[in-house]
Amino acid sequence: MKRAIPRSAPPVRRLSRLDRLLTVLARGLADATTEPVAGRPSPARGIAEGLPKEGTPGSAHGEGVPDPARYHAAGLMRVNHVGEVCAQALYEGHALTVSDERLAARFLAAADEERDHLAWTSQRLRELDAKPSALMPVWYLGSLAIGAAAGLAGPRRALGFMAETERQVEAHLQGHLERLPPQDERSRAIVARMKTDEARHADDAMAAGADTMPAPVRGLMRAMSRVMTTVAYRL
Repeated sequence: MKRAIPRSAPPVRRLSRLDRLLTVLARGLADATTEPVAGRPSPARGIAEGLPKEGTPGSAHGEGVPDPARYHAAGLMRVNHVGEVCAQALYEGHALTVSDERLAARFLAAADEERDHLAWTSQRLRELDAKPSALMPVWYLGSLAIGAAAGLAGPRRALGFMAETERQVEAHLQGHLERLPPQDERSRAIVARMKTDEARHADDAMAAGADTMPAPVRGLMRAMSRVMTTVAYRL
């Protein structure tokens, strides 16, 4: 990600619904056919790899067997990668349907900011010899639909959905910092930076006039997140 949604933003070009649709389709095609490119260097740059690639002779898990800490880190980073795909799709869904054209442009800018996180987690998965989730189209299309529905509820509700999403992601990332292997400093640096960015995005959404989501909606969002994290860890 990252150009944050500023509190006093510069003039933003208005986007028609056709502009928005074409933009989202182009993004989807690019994401399906190319590796994401970050606008900022990875927070892991310059940090040595702390996880062994595989077991060694005489180790508890055997020679040639993937190290358990490495496997666990890969699962958590796969979850984080899926989370960034979902965040990008949510913002694009908001942009498709929200009535305020300037706000639509801001949501697309926020989606651009998520690309840094997407690129960082994608790179880390490759370093861990792990693949992204096999259910990526499901995560993307489902989040796009949810984002579009939230956009139809109005600008303040869409901003509220954004703020609540980012707050829950921030808490989820804090949990990952507590669960990642201590020696995996590369993954930890990425997750810590992502957590800081997500907190800022939530603050920006609230400053822009976001409504607070009702408790049942917040609970449903947490339940859906638990399903995603459980499945994406393995698939």
